[in-house]
Amino acid sequence: CVMAAPGKVAAFRLPPLPTIGEIIKLFRLKALKQLSQNFLLDLRLTDKIVKQAGELKNAHVCEVGPGPGGITRSILSAGVEQLLLIEKDARFIPGLQMLSEAAPGKVHIVHGDILTYKMEKAFPKHLKKNWEDEPPDIHIIGNLPFSVSTPLIIKWLENVSKRDGPFIYGRTQMTLTFQKEVGERLTANPGSKQRSRLSIMAQHLCTVENCFIIPGQAFVPKPEVDVAVVHFTPLVQPKIQQPFELVEKVVQSVFQFRRKYCFRGIETLFPENGRLKRTEQLMMTANVDPTLRPFQLSMSQFRNLCNAYRKMCDEDPSLFVFNYREELRQKKTKRSLLGSTGQTEQTEEENQL
Repeated sequence: CVMAAPGKVAAFRLPPLPTIGEIIKLFRLKALKQLSQNFLLDLRLTDKIVKQAGELKNAHVCEVGPGPGGITRSILSAGVEQLLLIEKDARFIPGLQMLSEAAPGKVHIVHGDILTYKMEKAFPKHLKKNWEDEPPDIHIIGNLPFSVSTPLIIKWLENVSKRDGPFIYGRTQMTLTFQKEVGERLTANPGSKQRSRLSIMAQHLCTVENCFIIPGQAFVPKPEVDVAVVHFTPLVQPKIQQPFELVEKVVQSVFQFRRKYCFRGIETLFPENGRLKRTEQLMMTANVDPTLRPFQLSMSQFRNLCNAYRKMCDEDPSLFVFNYREELRQKKTKRSLLGSTGQTEQTEEENQL
């Protein structure tokens, strides 16, 4: 720490360290294409990412996939109380340990996979806040590999819905990177061609902000796409107050045939026997125009669909476990056994799915 004037807290400063580029050379690090790794070496950009997280002074931060430690340095420079680093690739651990030694007592390194790491015990209990309160002094930050970004955000959105995992502490905020196209999907409004399953799942649970775009050439090696920095703050009340699994099933079904009218996807929620009648019943109860395309539906229309579907599932519990793809598979097996005709039409539908 730098010496401070009497009565003032000293600002934390990292001692002189090798640059990120030098760290990469020193430990002979190379981004692995199969892990979709891309290094961000420009500390002005890493500072900009960390700034989007908000006030981090004396906060507790979890950084996902720190790699050679570019964003890590910017987080430490923001004056955090504690920094938890979760890194799957063992090659990066020595470089991160060098950073840990430069910030004594502040950094805890975990060699593990964020998809399986238990976040429930990652932070001190005294940081817990009630869900209705302001977000806790806990932040998740990460330059995510493209291969893990979508499954990870879906996992965390489910945690938000159930208020477990990193959200057992309250409405923990997240600042994460995604492919530009994924970032656009996460924040897309009704009517946008980028509107998708991700849009609904994220926006019904969080305030989602597409902060800024990082050009691909800022990364090493340069990815084929630009990168979006996206900030998430869980909502006090979700816009669709139904279980995560139910919302996900309805939303996935609607977007299965995104170029067709929305009723075509909604049909896949029901078994063939009585499918048309039940689809009409659901759409009438939800007051949704069956000729709208999936990307045109508003959040309130999705809420109505989920509420109406929940009511139908309560009346017929077998409905929720129905799997349209499984029904198609069984029909295909039956056709092949019987050598039946009409295979072309069915195969075309299977290909679309």
